[in-house]
Amino acid sequence: MHHGRYAYSALPDRPVYDWPGGRRLAVYVALNLETFDFGSGLGAELAPGGPQPDVLNYAWRDWGNRVGAWRIRDTLDALGLPASVLANSRLYRDCPGLVEAFRARGDEIVAHGRSNAERQGDLDGDFDAAAERALIAEATAILTREEGRAPAGWLGPWISQSRVTPDLLAEAGYTYLLDWCHDDQPTWLATRGGGRILAVPYPQELNDIPAIVARQDTGRQFADALTDAFDEMLAQSAAAPLVMGIALHPYIAGQPHRLRPLRAALAHIAGHRDRIWITTAGAIARHAAPLAG
Repeated sequence: MHHGRYAYSALPDRPVYDWPGGRRLAVYVALNLETFDFGSGLGAELAPGGPQPDVLNYAWRDWGNRVGAWRIRDTLDALGLPASVLANSRLYRDCPGLVEAFRARGDEIVAHGRSNAERQGDLDGDFDAAAERALIAEATAILTREEGRAPAGWLGPWISQSRVTPDLLAEAGYTYLLDWCHDDQPTWLATRGGGRILAVPYPQELNDIPAIVARQDTGRQFADALTDAFDEMLAQSAAAPLVMGIALHPYIAGQPHRLRPLRAALAHIAGHRDRIWITTAGAIARHAAPLAG
């Protein structure tokens, strides 16, 4: 089987274009602000969970919204870095004032489903999409009401999709998604009815959940990976425009022993702002839309 969303394309064979200001490397920070159900549902684990209610892991994740997110906000402020905030819509109910604090910074608010206690791909069969359509509609309506505008981008909780998710997102008015992590440039995905939606690169390697929770890297190893990837991508971008995303979760990256090396890595990147485009996923999508293959 084939997904039918895009054809194979080798990076060296594509047309070369620039990001604003003649830059070739676009860098954005994706900050995942998430809420979880108590006593049920999905959630990352600091340690193997016991029977529900799993207080150990629930409280660890909740610390991120109460403490870690605010420390990351202060770090971004100090370095003058914008963020693409990937927000569960139920955060407005569960953590009043949290998303609003990042809105006040001028950050982009990206739709990230209702909560991270569920996966879109679990809701329906492959083509019976009523429950998934309802999830997208609910999250979109809440973010539109709270932010005063409809979100342009979507990342599914747990990067989970059904076979029709890109179609549903395009039909709901989304112009880009972050789930497909198959390239270092934005690429168009085909959707039903002759439509399309732009896939903006979102990191799986430079992402604190796979790195720290799954591979058990230390905070310093994660920071070193960010620095090494940035230096290499900056060099590689001489030949082609590239996107480097950094995915952070406050209950992981916001921990003090990880925040200090993370801050140093972000400072290293920010120190090259005269050579790179430090931006948001939405700005990348808008600039790339007429240029991407």
